[in-house]
Amino acid sequence: MKDDPVDIRKHPDFPELPVPAPWANEELIGHDKAERRLAGLVADERIAGAWIIGGKAGIGKATLAWRLARHLLCGPGEDLFGESPATLDFNAGDPAATWISARSHGDVLGIELTVGERGKRRQEVIVDDVRRIRPFFARTAGNDGWRVVIIDDADLMNSSAANAALKVIEEPPRRAVVLLISAVPSSLLATIRSRCRKLPLSPLLNEQVELLLERFLPDLAAEERDSLARLSDGSPGRALLLAEKDGLALYREMIGLVATAPDIDPAALHRLAERLGRPGGEASWNLAFDFLSNWSAAMIRKAATGQTAPPVLPEETEAMARIAGDPALERWMAVWEKVAHLRRTVQSLNLDRRQSILSVFGTLQAAVRT
Repeated sequence: MKDDPVDIRKHPDFPELPVPAPWANEELIGHDKAERRLAGLVADERIAGAWIIGGKAGIGKATLAWRLARHLLCGPGEDLFGESPATLDFNAGDPAATWISARSHGDVLGIELTVGERGKRRQEVIVDDVRRIRPFFARTAGNDGWRVVIIDDADLMNSSAANAALKVIEEPPRRAVVLLISAVPSSLLATIRSRCRKLPLSPLLNEQVELLLERFLPDLAAEERDSLARLSDGSPGRALLLAEKDGLALYREMIGLVATAPDIDPAALHRLAERLGRPGGEASWNLAFDFLSNWSAAMIRKAATGQTAPPVLPEETEAMARIAGDPALERWMAVWEKVAHLRRTVQSLNLDRRQSILSVFGTLQAAVRT
């Protein structure tokens, strides 16, 4: 089966989120400072040839990269006085804008996770995808303009793909920009990090996340948008995923279990584990491990500093107070490490997700009981 390097979002494995893909999304909220920095460098003709755009998943890193591509290939937009604004605005009337949104512009190459021979989405960016960059750069750009390469999930490049990317970054052609999108920039090769300019993006404010939720999910109640925004940790993409996977209901269910620790109802716990362990339940399983990781980190913070994070839901306050009755740093460090270890092991070895839920809740109960 031939790989599909174009639109992974059309694959059944990809979550059905009610938001445009980064290449089709012409709006960006919450990253004005980063836009001004890039726009200023473009205007001064000092834009570097390789960048790492870092930050939490779902905050708009790839959207910013494609916005820079539009700015370079469509020309800057103009304000009411005919001057170029200090943002990555672009000439929306240029046909190139439509071509970029359709992934058909010859001077922009997007690389992301592809579908493999078994019809499953890969867990890493492979070398064959990255090798498409060299012939792309070998072609002459239209009107002697810019060429842009965007590598999404760059931290998921395997070693061969990373070395192939390094060779391109070491010798970039004239008027070319390589943008590496990474949620974990520290995991990239040190040689890649040393050759790229860094552009870290911050999480959005809760009100900005709520604004985007209102735009894309207008039927959501205001209080639900508020809870999703606080649970998203500043990531609109995560908030949308939580909404799509009924994350608030899962959060409430898990809070209900935690509130009864160490005497958690075995039947209720097994029902949760069975549901998260079914085929197609991986996204919800990941969310559950996010919640467990955040709760154990909150207990560590409370044990070390006495500080508590504001609750997402009212019932969370009582549940967290119950399990933190006699906080001991080493016990909650053990829970946090167990969560991290189980997540890595299950994902890398494709182990039983059901058993991992039972195991980590067992560790949590032991910490509370002790």
